[in-house]
Amino acid sequence: MKIYKTKSDIVLEHEGKFFLHKEDWDTFINDDNLFFKTQKLVQSSSSVNELPRELLAPVGSQELWACGVTYLRSKVGRQEESKASGGGDFYAKVYEAERPEVFFKATSNRIVGHGAKVRTRKDSTWDVPEPELTLVVTSSGKIVGYTVGNDMSSRSIEGENPLYLPQAKTYDGCAAVGPCIYVTDKPLDKSTTIRLEIFRQGKNVFRDSVAISQMKRTPEELVSFVYRECSFPHGCLIMTGTGIVPPNDFTLHSGDEIQISIDTIGTLINIVR
Repeated sequence: MKIYKTKSDIVLEHEGKFFLHKEDWDTFINDDNLFFKTQKLVQSSSSVNELPRELLAPVGSQELWACGVTYLRSKVGRQEESKASGGGDFYAKVYEAERPEVFFKATSNRIVGHGAKVRTRKDSTWDVPEPELTLVVTSSGKIVGYTVGNDMSSRSIEGENPLYLPQAKTYDGCAAVGPCIYVTDKPLDKSTTIRLEIFRQGKNVFRDSVAISQMKRTPEELVSFVYRECSFPHGCLIMTGTGIVPPNDFTLHSGDEIQISIDTIGTLINIVR
């Protein structure tokens, strides 16, 4: 089951058909029984022939949090970018530590959806997208769905000093999620693959992929640390880290098209402003 958010409706996709439902987004999504609720709704909701074109990011009052250094490639990349400032050892240590790196990423007004424009900071010289499996979690801490996330990051700023991480990560247009929420009553298969492609003037300038089996920590473990001393009355979205890092001589340009695909969930497409 896939759930889309539009300006006027919640749209459910089931077996190739689309069903309209009207309900407050925060109430609808923050439900430990979301899978079974959606199964019942498609039996009683009106259907439409196609998915509405104007999709919003599938987020309301939920905060977006993120986890870092959860893949070996991420650890190596962060060490490379910060070695000149003497911060490289921090990332090696957190990769092996019991406590993961977690940080606040954005509120809904700084998040864009499928087809919208993401931003790079004007005071940054080295910027990349970070393709991430993103968890949809209820206020009780239960994972009820998954979406595709793009954690836009300034490598020049976070590499200058680890204490600059919030500035490298949080700003207007710093994240994209979508196009939908994939709802299932089973964990995602470990072979589930995340794919990133970047196009510049129609030419593919970067392509890579990684399976979520390469993630060092489990989704449940990451949720437990985010929720350890924080409450989320409307639930929360949690980015689980990236295993794809472009080479050090790559940076995003205005007009670049970023395509992030995750098996069974879908493809999130954004343009760099």
